[in-house]
Amino acid sequence: MRSGAFSEHEQPAPAPPSDGRWRVSPGFTALKCAVTVVLALAAAFFAEDRAALSAAIVAAVVAGGYALRDVLAPVRLAADQHGLTVVTGYAGHRRVEWSQVERIRVEARSRGGLRGELLEIDTGDTLHLLSTHDLHARPADVAEELDRIRTTGGSG
Repeated sequence: MRSGAFSEHEQPAPAPPSDGRWRVSPGFTALKCAVTVVLALAAAFFAEDRAALSAAIVAAVVAGGYALRDVLAPVRLAADQHGLTVVTGYAGHRRVEWSQVERIRVEARSRGGLRGELLEIDTGDTLHLLSTHDLHARPADVAEELDRIRTTGGSG
């Protein structure tokens, strides 16, 4: 075998990741939309009962607001060799250079028998919190991927 050539059985090592994007689950967004429709139909059904009608309308508006956010800003986190883009506010985005990132960690908590994880991106003046639902991935896996991307960019 010649130097630098691969045999049929050898595979080149995969290139390290240079970018990544994490977005809300399309299925979860569809569920939010369906809940909004069901609540709107319930409001029509309860048209005679003012209290039930009001509750159904408020619930439909809240569910619709969450569904709309998923449609307007589906990508909650993106990373490349230069930095991150994170969702802020309702549907805005903020670019953060790697040099501005002080810490990335995963916060795990148990409440009521349920375990939840949040990805924390600390820029010193802002703390960005992203859940499993925001990322459509385990926050611990995303943190590892971000570390690889940051190291690849040479700013780690």
